[in-house]
Amino acid sequence: MTQSSIEERLRELGIELPAASEPAAKYANFVEAAGLLFVSGKGPSGSPRGKLGRDFTVEDGYRFARSAGIEVLAVVRSAIGTLDRVKRVVKLQGFVNADPGFEQPHLVLNGFSDLVLEVFGEPRGSHARSVLGASTLRNQLPIVVDSIFQVE
Repeated sequence: MTQSSIEERLRELGIELPAASEPAAKYANFVEAAGLLFVSGKGPSGSPRGKLGRDFTVEDGYRFARSAGIEVLAVVRSAIGTLDRVKRVVKLQGFVNADPGFEQPHLVLNGFSDLVLEVFGEPRGSHARSVLGASTLRNQLPIVVDSIFQVE
């Protein structure tokens, strides 16, 4: 994928980014430092409420993670003007609001991982990541994701 094709790739995938959402509390939506863009935690659009493994399936969680990833990409675009300036997706991190017996948060976060791989391709979209099951998240969101991007 060429450096100038990311915005076109979004159109090809039928992904329309919303306006960047505002932070939920007293913190910055993003911080850019030393060529890295750190994006604060984002949840899925529509603010669904509930736990994976109790209220939602892995498939639901996958869709929520993808939706939260779209929210992250909207923040990235607002921060740097165009996704074409992303050199690399460095790290994704997910916090999954999970029932204590839920053992598949890694499959939930695949929704975000697959999104960035579809949008940015290899190797730009290939990333490090971590995911944790959480006993609760703000407003009982099913997932919150944050991320780090290398930018030009």
